[in-house]
Amino acid sequence: MPIGIIGAGAVGQALAGRFVAAGEQVVISNSRGPASLRDLAARTGPALRPATVGEAADQEIVVLAVPWRRLGEAVAAAEVTDWQERIVVDTTNPLGPPDFRAADLGGRVSSEIVAGLVPGARLVKAFNTLPPDVLGADPLTPAGRRVIFLSGDHARANERVARLARRVGWAATDLGRLADGGRLQQFPGGPLAALKLVMEP
Repeated sequence: MPIGIIGAGAVGQALAGRFVAAGEQVVISNSRGPASLRDLAARTGPALRPATVGEAADQEIVVLAVPWRRLGEAVAAAEVTDWQERIVVDTTNPLGPPDFRAADLGGRVSSEIVAGLVPGARLVKAFNTLPPDVLGADPLTPAGRRVIFLSGDHARANERVARLARRVGWAATDLGRLADGGRLQQFPGGPLAALKLVMEP
């Protein structure tokens, strides 16, 4: 089954390109509709299909790759009444305009808030600690494979996302539950945020 991506900005495009390069089928969407993504699909190849937000959300693995301030409207646009059995990958970081200040989360981990927007989903925090240009680059470097951190409260979902990351070529590192691993990954503030680590061969 294809991977669904909601959001076609820098992060969404970077992940779509890496997934397609690894042989995955990808359904990508944005708020402007499939027609606005035709050029991206033409550049990326036939394995990338422009779609509506609802179609992207109808996949087994759904990647949320939208700005924090637009997260609620993006989830609402999916028109999903039951997120059960879906793996939702949260790539977001709680930053907002006008100067990208950290949002006030009331002491909570950002992914716990995201989980509340997609009740029943198996949420995995991943792909949020690297900038888009690094995400979109070949994960195999002269020094080794780039490290991708992930965390979530469902071990099987974590492993599914880790397998996907490994197929792409990243070194997937599972940090455990969202309350712990998500805090380590969170940007800004988490000690692992923005670290460009590689795993030696």
